[in-house]
Amino acid sequence: MILPELRALSAQQRNAVLAAFLGWTLDAFDFFLFVFIIPEIAAEFLPKAPDGATQVGLAVNLTLVMRPVGALLFGLLADRFGRRPTLTIDILCYSVLAFLSGFSPNLTTLLVLRALFGVAMGGEWGVGASLALETIPEKSRGFVSGLLQAGYPTGYLLASLATALVAKQIGWRGLLFLGLIPAFLVLFLRQRVDESPAWKEEQPTMIGAWKAILRHWPLFLFAIAMMTCFNFFSHGTQDVYPLFLKEQHHLDLATRGTIGIVFNIGAIIGGVVFGTWSEKIGRRRAIVIAALLALPVIPFWAFAQGPVLLAAGAFMMQFCVQAAWGVVPAHLNELSPAQVRGTFPGFAYQLGNLLASWNYTIEAGLGDHFNKNYGLAIASVTAVVAVCVALIAGFGPEAKGVRFVRGSEARPAGVT
Repeated sequence: MILPELRALSAQQRNAVLAAFLGWTLDAFDFFLFVFIIPEIAAEFLPKAPDGATQVGLAVNLTLVMRPVGALLFGLLADRFGRRPTLTIDILCYSVLAFLSGFSPNLTTLLVLRALFGVAMGGEWGVGASLALETIPEKSRGFVSGLLQAGYPTGYLLASLATALVAKQIGWRGLLFLGLIPAFLVLFLRQRVDESPAWKEEQPTMIGAWKAILRHWPLFLFAIAMMTCFNFFSHGTQDVYPLFLKEQHHLDLATRGTIGIVFNIGAIIGGVVFGTWSEKIGRRRAIVIAALLALPVIPFWAFAQGPVLLAAGAFMMQFCVQAAWGVVPAHLNELSPAQVRGTFPGFAYQLGNLLASWNYTIEAGLGDHFNKNYGLAIASVTAVVAVCVALIAGFGPEAKGVRFVRGSEARPAGVT
């Protein structure tokens, strides 16, 4: 499926897709390295606190809270100065901040650095997605959308591999030092990737970008609501899951990392398959099917016993979650007004993240309330948000196939 679709693209188009995919992959890699090592950080900084993991988990909340700031800042820069230079600066920022996190002498310093990391992380998705999707032909959007979103579980997969293979040797600080790796992607961006052709035509001003957002405020509010549900869907099935494996099933770090490898393979497959399929059946229908498929998977995912069954349930769950997510890059970029395609998708996405940013605290707190039954906590949240994703996407607008070239719009975004 992947190779024929990639062969249909020119060398420059493939380079743009690869840059966006790797940017999101390595961004997620840095984020999930931290998620895996929360219990180990708590053991060092808060050894006597019974809720130490929940306190350290505040760093995850702060990262998510600050992502809209980065989405707005880097999105506006991308709409004004271009996708490629903005993406280059953004990747350098999140790489350096992830690396510096490993030197934190105390929890307060770590929280500050992870909040700043959230600013940089918030900028990557929208800018990278607009660069790639504005460069490729319309018929390739579904596939490329799924591939781009598959970068997120690919980053999670790489974080799982690193955790499983080297965590014992280098410790939690060493894992965070690996966050400098994405900086090398900048060399590829500068040498092999061209600017978006759609941006070259449009080149909006800052004032024009703000006017476009205000003019389309009902669509913007819908996008925020949809992405709030989507972020509860993804983070609700991912962020507390390593804690669930450790506290409820008493699995060591390497085993948790191995299960992470398994379920992220399912996530990658789901994103690419449903992203590609959405080109045939439509964006809304693909999202609804994927979200509803998650409901019967919940018992196998949250209440299984033993590493093998847990891994199988997690594989199925993340297939469904990322199947829905695989449609999102194309769906949001197609709904976006042309003047703010660098800002609108990423800002809406990250504002949704902001509203869903307390997911970790909610689920961990529910787990504590249920006498460490984190399985019941994640199952409860996931059942509710899967239905919400299906409803809001199913009854929302769609603009599949809308053209990104100025003056040749097939129809206004969001009319169907």
